[in-house]
Amino acid sequence: MTVALIGFALLLLLIVMVRIPLAFAMALVGFFGFAYLSGLRIDNLMDFRWTAPLAMASSRVISTAQEYSLSVIPLFILMGNLVTRSGLSHELYRASNAFMGHMKGGLSMATVVACGGFSAICGSSLATSATMAKVAMPPMRKYGYDDSLATASIAAGGTLGILIPPSVILVIYGLLTETSIRELFAAGFIPGMIGILLYLGAVRWVVWRNPEKGPGGERQSWPQRLSALKDVRDILLLFMLVMGGIYLGVFTPTEAAGIGAGGAFVIALLRKSLTLSSLFELLTDTARTSAMLFTVLIGALIFSNFINRAGLPDELLTFVTSLDISPMAVIFVILMIYMILGMVFESLSMLLLTVPIFFPLVQSLGFDPVWFGIVVVIVTEISLITPPVGMNVFVLSAVLPDVRTGTIFRGITPFWCADIIRLTLITLVSWVSLVLPQLLYR
Repeated sequence: MTVALIGFALLLLLIVMVRIPLAFAMALVGFFGFAYLSGLRIDNLMDFRWTAPLAMASSRVISTAQEYSLSVIPLFILMGNLVTRSGLSHELYRASNAFMGHMKGGLSMATVVACGGFSAICGSSLATSATMAKVAMPPMRKYGYDDSLATASIAAGGTLGILIPPSVILVIYGLLTETSIRELFAAGFIPGMIGILLYLGAVRWVVWRNPEKGPGGERQSWPQRLSALKDVRDILLLFMLVMGGIYLGVFTPTEAAGIGAGGAFVIALLRKSLTLSSLFELLTDTARTSAMLFTVLIGALIFSNFINRAGLPDELLTFVTSLDISPMAVIFVILMIYMILGMVFESLSMLLLTVPIFFPLVQSLGFDPVWFGIVVVIVTEISLITPPVGMNVFVLSAVLPDVRTGTIFRGITPFWCADIIRLTLITLVSWVSLVLPQLLYR
């Protein structure tokens, strides 16, 4: 356990102080930590047989590259890029605004709903925040919305992208823990909808306290509302096809990703939103993002091998058992650790660093791995808007340089409280996240 803790401390040092990218830091610590456990010492560097660590690292690289289920990642990323290119963000916001824009705080609520819909297809919180900032901020400023409420609704709504399926984060969690991806997708749906409802409640609470922060807009007629819905019809049908096929067991998540990417390509062609140059740029971006995620995943798996070889999960379980506390108390301690780490690390880094350590412990305590995955993703969502390193907030600051970071963080507080309420609910009432997987697959 001492070796594992030293390795973890070195990993944090490499990431925070030396600024080595996460993937390479995890791979380095995992490789040399595994070598140390295999007999490497300072006095035998020249004579040490590197067979064991090299075999471990190479097998992780090869097995990850050949893993069929991993093809779901680039396919869903491609689907999201194609849908984004088709102009979905504008149409989703227009449809949401048509039904909600006339209420006090209605434009902010429309932004939250549009972010939820866009992130469900896009699968990326940062991309959702950056895109919706360009779409939603101008009309909210036009109607005199306070910058803190306007930017906070975009930043908070963007966090929904890593929970509402299809979610790349859920896919990575499933691959790290060998948990069913389709069960994780089913489990994330209801908590995602609850997140949208609680965010809408947060907006209403803000405008109830201060109506001037979110004045109502123009009421649109029913023909205008139906016209707005018609514009998002094909995208909604694609989402229903992809997720409905997964939920009903018609096809696997990998097959669904292929169908989604193909359908998004057809939609983009029909809307004439693609050119040869934009298609090349889109495919290049997909390949770049996929390669980054694969590299980080390989580094995390190498680090996980070191952690498991060092026996940290078993020692952690022994230590927790000796404390004589309830399993749920252990879960709340883990959540507190996640909340603290969320102030320093971005979401993917936190997930990859902690899951190899905490998952064996949680599984040994008898908790459902699907439920724990949803809880982890919700905590990860919270980290995206938690100071001082709320990645969604900093993305907004880059897209909207005239808005101070402090202004965004000040507006985030009601949404952060809504997330804490949701986290508590999902943690204490596991049925909320497990009801769909149990009905569909168990």
